Amino acid sequence: MKITTALIDKLLQLRNGESLPASTLRGEWVDELIYDGVLISHSHGSRCTIIAPSPQHLEQALKHIDERLGNLEQMRTLMTKEISRADQASNSGNSKLVTIRSCPGFLINSYEQISCQLNGHEFTVHPQDGCFLFVANWQQFLIPEDVVVVGIENMENFRLIRQQKYLFSSSLPGKRLLFVSRYPQSTDLRLWLQTIPNEYIHFGDFDLAGIHIFLTEFYKYLGEKSKYLIPYDIEERLQHGSSERYNAQYQKFKNLTTESSSLQKLVDLINFYHRCYDQEGYIETK
Repeated sequence: MKITTALIDKLLQLRNGESLPASTLRGEWVDELIYDGVLISHSHGSRCTIIAPSPQHLEQALKHIDERLGNLEQMRTLMTKEISRADQASNSGNSKLVTIRSCPGFLINSYEQISCQLNGHEFTVHPQDGCFLFVANWQQFLIPEDVVVVGIENMENFRLIRQQKYLFSSSLPGKRLLFVSRYPQSTDLRLWLQTIPNEYIHFGDFDLAGIHIFLTEFYKYLGEKSKYLIPYDIEERLQHGSSERYNAQYQKFKNLTTESSSLQKLVDLINFYHRCYDQEGYIETK
């Protein structure tokens, strides 16, 4: 059973003595409640309605079906407000009554010191080599306007940014860079990017699928302030890339085009050589 606010509202109507069209409430559990007499079905010509003759019996039966339905008002409140698992456990003893994200936010990294703000206080980003930071309260995270945000798709590249400093220095010379990763997968990073004026550079795989991700999940929402990182030597690397990966993606993305001239050139190169190149290839090995 999928518990939604719409379902809770219908059950509240039944508990309050109202009738519902039978077509609006379906499932084996509904059939069982009708069979047990907890709900009663009435026919009106071609229409059929259901009622609950005893609100108390309905509440008891619902609790046996799913403990989340034991207190409909409380469940309705939990589903319509941003309540933590701690609050849920405090109120009901069950921290999983409503599925919520316990860890919103995204990862950040930098190989140079950047003075930011978090919750109105100064916050310096400069993790030691081998670690990075997680920003949970991203709504209150502010960075200097001259900092370029570089989104890195693959975790190995994000973790080893110092071993790609040569690439970022040549592709984005003179820029202060804050590296971000949308891990765990969510829209938090994109929503944050939409609230700040900073330029966004997307560093992903050099294949049609990676470009599609950028166009549909970032460029569509950020527009011209977002660009794809295209290294100076990408054509040379594509010549020795993976034809197998290209062939696997071709049918799905063969019609991929973009209004960005520089990115369209990358698409054309990928299609010309019939090859892809993974961004991990830019990590310098020691």
